Amino acid sequence: MSLDHPDREKPLIMVVGCGDLAARLLSMLLHTPDTNRVVLAGRDVEKMTRTVNLARFTATNLGLIPEVTVERIDLDDIAATAGTLARVRPDIVFMAASLQSWRIITKLPKEHFEALDEAQFGPWLPMHLTLNHRLAEAVRASGTAPKVLNAAFPDAVGPILDKVGLAPTAGIGNVANIIPALTFGYAIEASVDPSSVELRLVAQHYFSHYVPRFGNEGNGRYHLSATAHGKPLDDIPHGAVFAHLSGRLRRLGGDAGQLLTASSAMRVLHAMATDSGVRAHAPAPNGLPGGYPVRVGRDGPALDLPDGMPVDTAVAINEECQRADGIDRIDDDGTVTFAEREMSIMKRLLGYECLTMPLAESADWAEELDAKYRAYAARVTG
Repeated sequence: MSLDHPDREKPLIMVVGCGDLAARLLSMLLHTPDTNRVVLAGRDVEKMTRTVNLARFTATNLGLIPEVTVERIDLDDIAATAGTLARVRPDIVFMAASLQSWRIITKLPKEHFEALDEAQFGPWLPMHLTLNHRLAEAVRASGTAPKVLNAAFPDAVGPILDKVGLAPTAGIGNVANIIPALTFGYAIEASVDPSSVELRLVAQHYFSHYVPRFGNEGNGRYHLSATAHGKPLDDIPHGAVFAHLSGRLRRLGGDAGQLLTASSAMRVLHAMATDSGVRAHAPAPNGLPGGYPVRVGRDGPALDLPDGMPVDTAVAINEECQRADGIDRIDDDGTVTFAEREMSIMKRLLGYECLTMPLAESADWAEELDAKYRAYAARVTG
């Protein structure tokens, strides 16, 4: 049953953005009967039309006839976006748009990518916060109340927007993306079937980015518990499990790795569409910082913390891990203070330095960061 339309059998899902993640997710949605009422929304109607038809025809080959349309929206025009939302009335909005993809620096020559990657993800926040802020304002102005899932740096975007009453329902990816590999790692160490392993992980984006690349947690604080057939696996060292992620369980990243993020999103969207209550992991449920174990039903992800762990403890773990990602703190008005070490790398390499950022200044900082990065990329690529 639809979230807002009881006379319909499935929710209407609006996917905002038409990049690689959105295209991969669109195919998954259209190939699944419970989620194949979809609107793809963005600025490039020609690209969206071709993307929709490719996914539609592929679904048809698999014996499904999805209901899928295209809507032009420009998130810079908040009033027009609000009007489209009021007319279309999606039950769920999936936000896949950013001013700059996280993957862009991976295209740099290896030594320059590795140097810039030392700044972590936090300093790039304005590229992901700006459009989310505009979408949230448009949702509020539309008079509708869709559930909103955010794919763009949700670990930090969610808690910032929560300070001004505009938080998305939850995010996707990040903490969720590392769960399958950790599951296989525990299965190897415990000599059990992966299907018997159940994990609960509290961790911010830094952890899920760092462990698969380096096989250890780096500077990231986290909490991880595991069971097999319901019995604790406390005797298995985390380091032994983590080492598998950069060893026999290493995987493709970059553009190809978006497939994993799309599947993490699909797990949440399908659970919402079917009100299944499935266990999963998600960043920023109800605007909390970082990522958490959750159960997902009609209303989105709800916390499913390890037994005995207070919410405040889980939040503190993620806030500390967030500092390793380059964000020192988020104030009650949504102002962000960035960590000195990580921002100093941005200053040295790009000539960009933002020590504190009020929410209202996000777009201006994004414009400056874009210009500084483009100049840097042009220099190092010749």
